[in-house]
Amino acid sequence: MHAIRLRTLPLALSCIFMGSFLAAYTGHLRWEVLILAALTTVFLQILSNLANDYGDSVHGADNVERKGPIRAVQSGLISLKEMKRAMFILAGLSLLTGLVLLYVAVQNWVTFSLFLFLGLLAIWAAISYTSGKNPYGYVGLGDLSVFLFFGLLGVAGTYFLHSLSLSWSILWPAFSLGCFSTAVLNINNIRDIESDQKAGKKSIPVRMGRKWAIQYNWFLILAGNASLLLFVALNQAYYALMALLTIPLMLMVAYSVQRETDPGVLDPNLKKMAISTLFWVILFGIGLLFSR
Repeated sequence: MHAIRLRTLPLALSCIFMGSFLAAYTGHLRWEVLILAALTTVFLQILSNLANDYGDSVHGADNVERKGPIRAVQSGLISLKEMKRAMFILAGLSLLTGLVLLYVAVQNWVTFSLFLFLGLLAIWAAISYTSGKNPYGYVGLGDLSVFLFFGLLGVAGTYFLHSLSLSWSILWPAFSLGCFSTAVLNINNIRDIESDQKAGKKSIPVRMGRKWAIQYNWFLILAGNASLLLFVALNQAYYALMALLTIPLMLMVAYSVQRETDPGVLDPNLKKMAISTLFWVILFGIGLLFSR
């Protein structure tokens, strides 16, 4: 249960809820799609967390000098063999629920094949972030992956599975969610900047330095909320501005990340930013439905 990292699950579900709220706004909500998409996403997120624990232990980013929560493999609580077995199980579960989701949601083999490819890509991305011979998280591509899968693809893909159509306007809230999700990863990488440097993990904070990583964090939070304003203006969905009630929480997180240097003090901001993002999505969705 510790290795699963339950605190990351609200963030993973945010893109499913966002796409589903947008589908409800346009009259296309399908409960079976929401449930199956949420289940698949939870499995993928757990797979990513286990793979991250496994990969960082193998590559040395998780070691005795690392600050922050204890990692299961590095601490010896779970063996590499056991963790690899768990990863196979979670990959299988996510593939199974994903196939059921596509069977229920789509109506032709072309669309089915496209989403199957995206699903397999998501499984690969979850595993390869820090695992394998050339993990992309070690060259600074983790932010791009999170922005795409937790933002643009996550939201737009969920919306499409509900409605079997796309609208350009949904890209604005998808962009917002991508920014907020990337901010969570960025806070994580700022916390681990010293241990990542020693392990050769060239995350964005390692590449640009702590000072610019903090400015990057401010940008992600502010740009995500600015994108909401564009969506509201284009769709006249003014009640969706309820999401801005979470801005004080997000700004408190950004200020804490800027002020604190102790990794132990920085760590709670991950949970705070993830929960703030979930509240943002819920308030956005409620406001969106009142704007119909």
